[in-house]
Amino acid sequence: MIVMSILSPLEHVLRAILDWLHGTIGLPWAWSIVALTMIVRIVLVPLTVKQIHSMQRLQEHMPQMKELQKKYKGDKQRLNEEMMKFYKENKVNPAASCLPLVAQLPVFFSLYFVLRHFSKHPPGGDLSWLGIVPNIADKASAHWSGFLLLAIYVGSQIASMMLTPTTMTGSQRTIMLVLPLAFVFVVVNFPTGLLVYWMTTNLWTVGQGLVTRRLRKLPPAVAEPARRSSRTPAEVGRTGGGGAKPVAAGAPVAAAAVTQAQNPRRVKRKKKKTRR
Repeated sequence: MIVMSILSPLEHVLRAILDWLHGTIGLPWAWSIVALTMIVRIVLVPLTVKQIHSMQRLQEHMPQMKELQKKYKGDKQRLNEEMMKFYKENKVNPAASCLPLVAQLPVFFSLYFVLRHFSKHPPGGDLSWLGIVPNIADKASAHWSGFLLLAIYVGSQIASMMLTPTTMTGSQRTIMLVLPLAFVFVVVNFPTGLLVYWMTTNLWTVGQGLVTRRLRKLPPAVAEPARRSSRTPAEVGRTGGGGAKPVAAGAPVAAAAVTQAQNPRRVKRKKKKTRR
Protein backbone atom coordinates (compact mmCIF):
# COMPACT_ATOMS: atom_id res chain seq x y z
CA MET A 1 0.00 0.00 0.00
CA ILE A 2 1.16 3.54 -0.82
CA VAL A 3 -0.04 4.94 2.51
CA MET A 4 1.77 2.22 4.41
CA SER A 5 5.04 2.87 2.56
CA ILE A 6 4.78 6.63 3.16
CA LEU A 7 4.06 6.20 6.86
CA SER A 8 6.60 3.43 7.34
CA PRO A 9 9.25 5.73 8.93
CA LEU A 10 6.69 7.14 11.38
CA GLU A 11 5.48 3.62 12.14
CA HIS A 12 9.03 2.60 13.11
CA VAL A 13 9.35 5.70 15.31
CA LEU A 14 6.11 4.93 17.13
CA ARG A 15 7.09 1.30 17.57
CA ALA A 16 10.45 2.40 19.01
CA ILE A 17 8.73 4.75 21.47
CA LEU A 18 6.28 2.03 22.52
CA ASP A 19 9.15 -0.45 22.96
CA TRP A 20 10.98 2.10 25.12
CA LEU A 21 7.92 2.86 27.24
CA HIS A 22 7.23 -0.85 27.68
CA GLY A 23 10.74 -2.25 27.98
CA THR A 24 12.63 0.57 29.71
CA ILE A 25 9.94 2.41 31.68
CA GLY A 26 8.04 -0.81 32.40
CA LEU A 27 4.56 0.26 31.30
CA PRO A 28 2.11 -2.32 29.96
CA TRP A 29 1.43 -2.02 26.23
CA ALA A 30 -1.96 -0.34 26.69
CA TRP A 31 -0.60 2.24 29.12
CA SER A 32 2.31 2.75 26.74
CA ILE A 33 -0.26 3.86 24.15
CA VAL A 34 -1.75 6.27 26.70
CA ALA A 35 1.71 7.68 27.42
CA LEU A 36 2.44 7.90 23.68
CA THR A 37 -0.77 9.87 23.19
CA MET A 38 0.25 12.35 25.89
CA ILE A 39 3.70 12.74 24.30
CA VAL A 40 2.07 13.48 20.93
CA ARG A 41 -0.26 16.07 22.48
CA ILE A 42 2.62 17.76 24.30
CA VAL A 43 4.54 18.00 21.01
CA LEU A 44 1.44 19.53 19.39
CA VAL A 45 0.96 22.18 22.10
CA PRO A 46 2.34 25.03 19.89
CA LEU A 47 -0.14 24.14 17.13
CA THR A 48 -2.93 23.89 19.71
CA VAL A 49 -2.13 27.33 21.12
CA LYS A 50 -2.11 28.73 17.59
CA GLN A 51 -5.48 27.08 16.95
CA ILE A 52 -7.04 28.58 20.08
CA HIS A 53 -5.75 32.08 19.34
CA SER A 54 -6.92 31.87 15.73
CA MET A 55 -10.42 30.78 16.74
CA GLN A 56 -10.62 33.55 19.34
CA ARG A 57 -9.68 36.14 16.71
CA LEU A 58 -12.28 34.73 14.35
CA GLN A 59 -14.95 35.04 17.05
CA GLU A 60 -13.91 38.62 17.80
CA HIS A 61 -14.09 39.63 14.12
CA MET A 62 -17.23 37.66 13.31
CA PRO A 63 -19.49 40.79 13.07
CA GLN A 64 -17.19 42.37 10.46
CA MET A 65 -17.01 39.10 8.53
CA LYS A 66 -20.80 38.86 8.45
CA GLU A 67 -20.99 42.42 7.14
CA LEU A 68 -18.61 41.51 4.31
CA GLN A 69 -20.70 38.45 3.50
CA LYS A 70 -23.84 40.57 3.28
CA LYS A 71 -22.12 43.29 1.25
CA TYR A 72 -20.72 40.92 -1.38
CA LYS A 73 -23.42 38.29 -1.22
CA GLY A 74 -23.95 38.26 -5.00
CA ASP A 75 -20.26 38.31 -5.95
CA LYS A 76 -18.44 35.24 -4.62
CA GLN A 77 -15.12 36.11 -6.25
CA ARG A 78 -15.09 39.60 -4.73
CA LEU A 79 -16.20 38.13 -1.40
CA ASN A 80 -13.29 35.68 -1.39
CA GLU A 81 -10.85 38.47 -2.24
CA GLU A 82 -12.18 40.73 0.52
CA MET A 83 -12.19 37.88 3.05
CA MET A 84 -8.59 36.97 2.27
CA LYS A 85 -7.64 40.62 2.59
CA PHE A 86 -9.52 40.80 5.89
CA TYR A 87 -7.73 37.69 7.21
CA LYS A 88 -4.35 39.14 6.25
CA GLU A 89 -4.99 42.56 7.82
CA ASN A 90 -6.24 41.06 11.09
CA LYS A 91 -3.67 38.22 11.16
CA VAL A 92 -6.33 35.51 11.18
CA ASN A 93 -5.69 32.03 9.81
CA PRO A 94 -8.95 30.04 9.52
CA ALA A 95 -7.00 26.90 8.59
CA ALA A 96 -5.20 26.95 11.95
CA SER A 97 -8.20 25.33 13.61
CA CYS A 98 -7.54 22.11 11.67
CA LEU A 99 -3.79 21.90 12.27
CA PRO A 100 -3.82 19.72 15.45
CA LEU A 101 -6.26 17.25 13.88
CA VAL A 102 -4.36 17.06 10.59
CA ALA A 103 -1.08 16.58 12.45
CA GLN A 104 -2.55 13.64 14.40
CA LEU A 105 -3.84 11.74 11.37
CA PRO A 106 -0.41 10.32 10.38
CA VAL A 107 0.11 9.23 13.99
CA PHE A 108 -3.31 7.58 14.01
CA PHE A 109 -2.71 5.56 10.84
CA SER A 110 0.85 4.67 11.81
CA LEU A 111 -0.39 3.36 15.16
CA TYR A 112 -2.98 1.36 13.25
CA PHE A 113 -0.19 -0.39 11.34
CA VAL A 114 1.74 -1.01 14.57
CA LEU A 115 -1.29 -2.64 16.21
CA ARG A 116 -2.02 -4.67 13.10
CA HIS A 117 1.52 -6.01 13.33
CA PHE A 118 0.84 -6.80 17.00
CA SER A 119 -2.18 -8.89 16.00
CA LYS A 120 -0.13 -10.92 13.52
CA HIS A 121 3.04 -11.13 15.61
CA PRO A 122 2.11 -10.62 19.29
CA PRO A 123 4.96 -9.02 21.25
CA GLY A 124 6.08 -10.25 24.62
CA GLY A 125 4.06 -8.84 27.48
CA ASP A 126 0.46 -8.35 28.46
CA LEU A 127 -1.84 -6.81 25.83
CA SER A 128 -4.86 -6.48 28.15
CA TRP A 129 -6.05 -3.21 29.72
CA LEU A 130 -7.80 -2.39 32.99
CA GLY A 131 -8.78 -6.03 33.44
CA ILE A 132 -11.68 -5.75 30.98
CA VAL A 133 -9.96 -5.41 27.58
CA PRO A 134 -8.41 -8.81 26.77
CA ASN A 135 -6.28 -7.69 23.81
CA ILE A 136 -5.70 -4.17 22.49
CA ALA A 137 -4.61 -5.60 19.13
CA ASP A 138 -8.03 -7.20 18.50
CA LYS A 139 -10.88 -5.37 16.81
CA ALA A 140 -13.21 -3.39 19.04
CA SER A 141 -16.09 -5.64 17.98
CA ALA A 142 -14.28 -8.78 19.21
CA HIS A 143 -15.25 -8.23 22.87
CA TRP A 144 -17.98 -6.42 24.81
CA SER A 145 -15.37 -4.09 26.32
CA GLY A 146 -14.84 -2.66 22.84
CA PHE A 147 -18.41 -1.36 22.75
CA LEU A 148 -17.90 0.22 26.18
CA LEU A 149 -14.83 2.01 24.87
CA LEU A 150 -16.83 3.08 21.79
CA ALA A 151 -19.41 4.74 24.05
CA ILE A 152 -16.64 6.54 25.95
CA TYR A 153 -15.06 7.53 22.64
CA VAL A 154 -18.30 9.08 21.34
CA GLY A 155 -18.98 10.91 24.62
CA SER A 156 -15.45 12.27 24.88
CA GLN A 157 -15.46 13.28 21.20
CA ILE A 158 -18.70 15.24 21.58
CA ALA A 159 -17.47 16.86 24.81
CA SER A 160 -14.17 17.88 23.21
CA MET A 161 -15.99 19.45 20.24
CA MET A 162 -18.37 21.37 22.51
CA LEU A 163 -15.47 22.81 24.52
CA THR A 164 -13.42 23.78 21.46
CA PRO A 165 -13.93 27.40 20.28
CA THR A 166 -15.54 27.52 16.86
CA THR A 167 -17.15 29.91 14.40
CA MET A 168 -19.52 27.34 12.89
CA THR A 169 -23.24 28.03 12.64
CA GLY A 170 -25.79 26.06 14.62
CA SER A 171 -26.55 23.60 11.82
CA GLN A 172 -22.85 23.04 11.06
CA ARG A 173 -22.11 22.45 14.73
CA THR A 174 -24.98 19.95 14.96
CA ILE A 175 -23.57 18.00 12.01
CA MET A 176 -20.12 17.91 13.63
CA LEU A 177 -21.63 16.64 16.88
CA VAL A 178 -23.47 13.86 15.04
CA LEU A 179 -20.39 12.73 13.07
CA PRO A 180 -18.86 10.69 15.95
CA LEU A 181 -22.01 8.53 15.97
CA ALA A 182 -21.63 7.91 12.23
CA PHE A 183 -17.95 7.03 12.66
CA VAL A 184 -18.84 4.27 15.14
CA PHE A 185 -19.57 1.88 12.27
CA VAL A 186 -16.04 2.46 10.97
CA VAL A 187 -14.15 2.64 14.27
CA VAL A 188 -15.72 -0.61 15.48
CA ASN A 189 -13.46 -2.47 13.03
CA PHE A 190 -10.28 -0.76 14.28
CA PRO A 191 -7.97 -2.31 16.89
CA THR A 192 -9.01 -1.54 20.46
CA GLY A 193 -5.66 0.17 21.02
CA LEU A 194 -6.70 2.90 18.56
CA LEU A 195 -9.78 3.57 20.71
CA VAL A 196 -7.46 3.91 23.70
CA TYR A 197 -5.40 6.44 21.74
CA TRP A 198 -8.42 8.44 20.52
CA MET A 199 -10.15 8.43 23.93
CA THR A 200 -6.99 9.72 25.57
CA THR A 201 -6.56 12.53 23.06
CA ASN A 202 -10.26 13.45 23.43
CA LEU A 203 -9.96 13.61 27.22
CA TRP A 204 -6.85 15.76 26.80
CA THR A 205 -8.85 18.10 24.56
CA VAL A 206 -11.67 18.26 27.13
CA GLY A 207 -9.21 19.24 29.88
CA GLN A 208 -7.62 21.76 27.54
CA GLY A 209 -11.02 23.28 26.75
CA LEU A 210 -11.90 23.61 30.44
CA VAL A 211 -8.58 25.32 31.20
CA THR A 212 -9.00 27.65 28.20
CA ARG A 213 -12.49 28.68 29.30
CA ARG A 214 -11.22 29.26 32.81
CA LEU A 215 -8.40 31.50 31.58
CA ARG A 216 -10.67 33.46 29.22
CA LYS A 217 -12.89 34.49 32.16
CA LEU A 218 -9.94 36.13 33.94
CA PRO A 219 -9.36 39.79 32.95
CA PRO A 220 -5.89 40.14 31.40
CA ALA A 221 -3.40 42.30 33.34
CA VAL A 222 -6.08 43.95 35.47
CA ALA A 223 -5.58 44.23 39.21
CA GLU A 224 -8.38 42.90 41.36
CA PRO A 225 -10.33 45.77 42.97
CA ALA A 226 -10.11 46.07 46.73
CA ARG A 227 -13.00 44.56 48.61
CA ARG A 228 -15.43 47.03 50.11
CA SER A 229 -16.62 46.69 53.64
CA SER A 230 -19.70 48.20 55.23
CA ARG A 231 -17.55 51.08 56.49
CA THR A 232 -16.04 51.90 53.09
CA PRO A 233 -17.92 54.86 51.52
CA ALA A 234 -18.69 54.61 47.81
CA GLU A 235 -16.55 56.61 45.36
CA VAL A 236 -14.46 58.08 48.20
CA GLY A 237 -10.69 57.66 48.37
CA ARG A 238 -8.13 58.87 50.88
CA THR A 239 -5.19 61.13 50.27
CA GLY A 240 -1.90 61.17 52.06
CA GLY A 241 -3.24 63.73 54.56
CA GLY A 242 -6.29 61.70 55.43
CA GLY A 243 -8.73 63.93 53.54
CA ALA A 244 -11.22 62.84 50.88
CA LYS A 245 -10.62 63.24 47.19
CA PRO A 246 -12.18 66.41 45.66
CA VAL A 247 -15.66 65.96 44.25
CA ALA A 248 -16.45 67.36 40.82
CA ALA A 249 -18.70 70.41 40.62
CA GLY A 250 -22.29 69.91 39.65
CA ALA A 251 -22.69 66.74 41.73
CA PRO A 252 -24.60 67.85 44.89
CA VAL A 253 -25.76 64.34 45.70
CA ALA A 254 -22.22 62.94 45.60
CA ALA A 255 -20.97 65.95 47.63
CA ALA A 256 -23.60 65.35 50.27
CA ALA A 257 -22.65 61.69 50.46
CA VAL A 258 -19.00 62.67 50.93
CA THR A 259 -19.82 65.20 53.62
CA GLN A 260 -21.92 62.66 55.45
CA ALA A 261 -19.16 60.05 55.16
CA GLN A 262 -16.54 62.54 56.47
CA ASN A 263 -18.56 63.85 59.41
CA PRO A 264 -20.74 61.04 60.74
CA ARG A 265 -20.67 62.55 64.27
CA ARG A 266 -22.31 65.80 63.14
CA VAL A 267 -25.17 63.85 61.63
CA LYS A 268 -25.66 61.93 64.87
CA ARG A 269 -25.63 65.18 66.92
CA LYS A 270 -28.24 66.74 64.65
CA LYS A 271 -30.45 63.70 65.13
CA LYS A 272 -30.09 63.97 68.91
CA LYS A 273 -31.01 67.69 68.86
CA THR A 274 -34.16 67.00 66.87
CA ARG A 275 -35.21 64.39 69.39
CA ARG A 276 -34.91 66.86 72.24
